[in-house]
Amino acid sequence: MSDVPHHPADPVRWHAAMTLLFAVLAAIRITVPDDTVFDEVHYLPAARELLGFTVALNLEHPPLGKQLIALGMMLFGDGPLGWRIMSLLFGVLAYFSAMRAMWFASQSRAASVLAGVFLLTGFPLLVQSRIAILDIFMIGFTMLGLWQCAAALRENETARWRLAIGGAALGAAMAAKWNAVPVAMLPGLAFLVARTWQAKWHFLTTNRGWPIGGMSLWEAGIWLGMLPLATYALSFWPFPFFDLVPGGPYDAMSIHAHMLDLLQRPVGPHPYGSQWWEWVLNLKGIWYLYEEVEGSWRGIFLLGNPLSSLAALPALAWCGWAALKQGRRDAGAMLLLYLASLLLWVIAPKPVQFYYHYILPHCFAMGALALTVERLWQRGERLVSYAVTGGSIALFVYFYPVLTAAALDGQMAFLRWTWLESWR
Repeated sequence: MSDVPHHPADPVRWHAAMTLLFAVLAAIRITVPDDTVFDEVHYLPAARELLGFTVALNLEHPPLGKQLIALGMMLFGDGPLGWRIMSLLFGVLAYFSAMRAMWFASQSRAASVLAGVFLLTGFPLLVQSRIAILDIFMIGFTMLGLWQCAAALRENETARWRLAIGGAALGAAMAAKWNAVPVAMLPGLAFLVARTWQAKWHFLTTNRGWPIGGMSLWEAGIWLGMLPLATYALSFWPFPFFDLVPGGPYDAMSIHAHMLDLLQRPVGPHPYGSQWWEWVLNLKGIWYLYEEVEGSWRGIFLLGNPLSSLAALPALAWCGWAALKQGRRDAGAMLLLYLASLLLWVIAPKPVQFYYHYILPHCFAMGALALTVERLWQRGERLVSYAVTGGSIALFVYFYPVLTAAALDGQMAFLRWTWLESWR
């Protein structure tokens, strides 16, 4: 008789403990400053108008993220806690979901925990969890959707309800911000390709085989195609109740034509405007805040961890090699998700782009780094594994004051963290 197959224990308790740590570190000084930070100036007025169903503002983006900001303001007041509390909650959701997704994708305890370490110490996810702008809602829903899709592949008996949650979450991600569209399309396309590859000419009729036994392509199309689109459409429910929708876009086609037009309108240069290759090389960040607040100079700096952001580039290359040469589906998925989410910004017609547009690709880059460090450890290359992991943690501790608006020791204190001229 063959041996019982090894099933590693689910590290969910580790994930929960790390998520609690992330929540605490992200919550510290979340109400500082008590005034708007960077693009909060656009989204907070839109949320206020939504609470009264008066004027539809910020029409260049879908409405769900602004609805969530408005919910926080309704529950906790029109102040810094009410503005940012939902961002914190969705940052926590994104963090926990990303580790769960890595666990189900790789079945590796170490890789899932390392993904959490690199996401926490990578800077962007924590910083975005502390500011009332739309990207964190898109990331939270995206990671939830990917977690459920990955779990459905591992546990086919739970696939229906997991894909229902996953499809709705991916639709909500698109309804928070269009950045999610390329990633939201991938699970459905992957199911189509996998079933066609295995079933050949019977792919339209069979419900047997990979990726999910017992589920037909037609049913998968409901969960991963129709449900996301329906969820996205439902997010526009407030429009009939507004007193005024500027431009009068009331039907679906005209609304989206108006949104696209607003996104492509020429705007003047911005001091923090940047290009996709600058994000990849970690050359250009954003000072969300650097001014005197509550009697001290404070800063909020959005940048990638100088070590892990660059170490992720060879890690992504290794993921491509491992997918092709070793059949590592987890590594291939991480590279594909990274490229799909980055390619949008390579071809996007948006005239001004910012580092925060890189946050979704950055999350997948940290996942690729986790898989690579785990493989290095298995090969006995412990020094490199310790250096990348320990170095990333050390840099996070060093930069933490300017990630969370801590009191600094003077107006020129920012020079301590701006190692490159382009970081200033």
